Amino acid sequence: MAKKRSGGGLTGTQQAAKFLGVSVLSGAVLAGIALPAAGALGLAAKGTVEGFDEIPSNLKTPPLSQRTTILDSEGGHLATVYSRDRKVVPIEKISPYMQKAIVAIEDSRFYEHGAIDLKGVLRAINRNAQSGGVAQGASTLTQQYVKNVFVEEAGDDPEKVAQATQQTIGRKVRELKYAIQVEEELGKKKILENYLNITFFGQQAYGIEAASQRYFSKPAADLKVEEAAMLAGLVQSPSRYDPVNDLQEATKRRNVVLQRMADVKDISQAEADRAKASPIRLKVKSPKNGCITAVDGAGFFCDYVRKTILNDPVFGKTVEERQKLWNLGGLTVRTTLDPRAQEAANEAAVAKIYEDDKVAASVVQVQPGSGKILSMGQSRPYGLDQKQHQTTLNLAVGSKMGGTTYGFQVGSTFKPITAAAALEKGLSPAQSFSTPWKISLPMDSYRTCAGGPAGGGDWDLQNELESEAGTWDMTSALGKSINTYFAHLEQMTGLCETVEMAKKMGYERELGKKLKELPSITLGGQEATPLDMAAVYATFANRGTYCTPVAIESITTAAGDKLKVPKSECSRAMSERTADTINQMLKGVVEDGTGTKAGLSDRDNAGKTGTTNDRKDAWFVGYTPNLSTAVWVGDDVGEKTSMYDITIGGEVYDKVCGGCLPGPIWRIAMTGALNASETPSFAPISVPRGEKPEDKEKDKNRPGDDGKPGDRRPGGGDVFPGITIPPDLIGGGNNRGQGNGGGGGNR
Repeated sequence: MAKKRSGGGLTGTQQAAKFLGVSVLSGAVLAGIALPAAGALGLAAKGTVEGFDEIPSNLKTPPLSQRTTILDSEGGHLATVYSRDRKVVPIEKISPYMQKAIVAIEDSRFYEHGAIDLKGVLRAINRNAQSGGVAQGASTLTQQYVKNVFVEEAGDDPEKVAQATQQTIGRKVRELKYAIQVEEELGKKKILENYLNITFFGQQAYGIEAASQRYFSKPAADLKVEEAAMLAGLVQSPSRYDPVNDLQEATKRRNVVLQRMADVKDISQAEADRAKASPIRLKVKSPKNGCITAVDGAGFFCDYVRKTILNDPVFGKTVEERQKLWNLGGLTVRTTLDPRAQEAANEAAVAKIYEDDKVAASVVQVQPGSGKILSMGQSRPYGLDQKQHQTTLNLAVGSKMGGTTYGFQVGSTFKPITAAAALEKGLSPAQSFSTPWKISLPMDSYRTCAGGPAGGGDWDLQNELESEAGTWDMTSALGKSINTYFAHLEQMTGLCETVEMAKKMGYERELGKKLKELPSITLGGQEATPLDMAAVYATFANRGTYCTPVAIESITTAAGDKLKVPKSECSRAMSERTADTINQMLKGVVEDGTGTKAGLSDRDNAGKTGTTNDRKDAWFVGYTPNLSTAVWVGDDVGEKTSMYDITIGGEVYDKVCGGCLPGPIWRIAMTGALNASETPSFAPISVPRGEKPEDKEKDKNRPGDDGKPGDRRPGGGDVFPGITIPPDLIGGGNNRGQGNGGGGGNR
């Protein structure tokens, strides 16, 4: 048995065991250690650690988490996101000075020993025995690399990280065995490359490339000897030697590394002295991580891309799989965002609304025929500082994708959906109704898809103005946004047919909520998001074919592999003739209807205004053949602001309407996005018109014009008397408020 050494009161064997983290319980022996070249390591503490041979022989090396880069549709940089800021580079792209510096300070005999440096172990034992404690370690670069692999595999799970770094016999033995495997399989050059790419250098920088960029704003290939020495010195304690926080300590540590490089003959003493004499010249590049750093005001779009990867099953069957993919990173995500459209959306969103106003605006644009989301803009900036009126709430989408719970009631922007359902059923655009400015309709005259009545009692509704009493056909009713007309039209078309058309066009409610089969849907009493509405109206622009919105063009992994991404799914919602007819009728809205302030003078365009109950939401949704844009304005902080007698963007509004605020915002967004683009036209079609009021008077004795319920002859002027029903049967809101039937229908 070896003699006891002074200072520790332990034998050499016990000192070695202590150094290696082994608690000697029953004769653990250092004699079991054989040099790695012999191909084996025996180290056991009976009853304390599993047998060495029972440890799995293959080290599972996880891919290193890296930065993910998000690009726009033209390849321009939008944002960099990561759980760990890292960019893996080959050894050829790492400065030779850096390679020498890390070896000199961490494991100067790296190229001479195997996985375990027995000479280093004995030297450490001697030093520790003399100091009476653990003053020096002896882990080789290979062992350090293996330990870092354990930490990387643990990810951001605190419990797993603790297990990966705890000083236990089991971890030490696993580390030693895997170090042997790594030495045999990879070789010194690859081990050094892997070590420099996995190691943490402080300031959120993992790997030498990220560290070089962080501290010196240059590639790792260009590091000078004094810069390499400073970075190598960080590994022992990134916080203690952080040059950003303590330049003096960092300089001392750098000089230690430089001297060590001279001692092992990597550089001459003269080179070391010159480098020591030079001050550390930092050129710090602040970490830019996450959608909060997105350029071009694309933070909300960036976050939508992130949510897509985390939620879409195409990226993994489970939440855990998708989260792992995102955290691993190393992806290059090319998106659908068009930089010109995004700039236009940003400009439009703040053109008439200040970021500190009581209400906010959302602008979202979709390309007809492809479903590509081209822009997402908001009047409040993306960010976390509420004092600066920043928000991360994406008003363009529902809660699953980072927005509001279901979206917002859409008001009269729903009416064209009812019109499309009517045309598909065979009704003519000339279909006319004569009504007073307010009416009551029996709920049991509206039938659900199951064939039952939509409710009991009657539905009271009215037009916005008392003067809006008379006769309208479909074109004029859309242009003037006549609520009573569309209540009749839905009745004739069928509630079920109207709801089914909405579904075909992508009008959805999030979180599994189905559309309620209630008559008030025709007046916009149920919620949808601005993104939904932009895609709905893109169906008209695309001549009746609906395409699901998409934000990602392609994804490439760090290894160069292409990942499968969600593709837009297109399906026919209505005939081309129906869509062409709607397009012509909605042109009238911007030419001489409620949306004249939105109209574009240089190209075919169409759209519809919408204002909801108590003017809590105001909309304009419109399109050209090659672009669909939805604009929403309203309360985004849950205060239920009614937009009466309100100052917005420095302008006083006695009452906000879809045409007077969202409309002009829409015009700005469309003008900027379409600047210098093609000017395609809608397909020409002749739209039949209904009889005029004066014609009605002349032929008032014509059969079917007696106002009796049940007359469904095209051109008839039905008026259906009735009584009030409870608001909860209407679909939300006050069933009398501004005649919107529970959340919509105003202009």
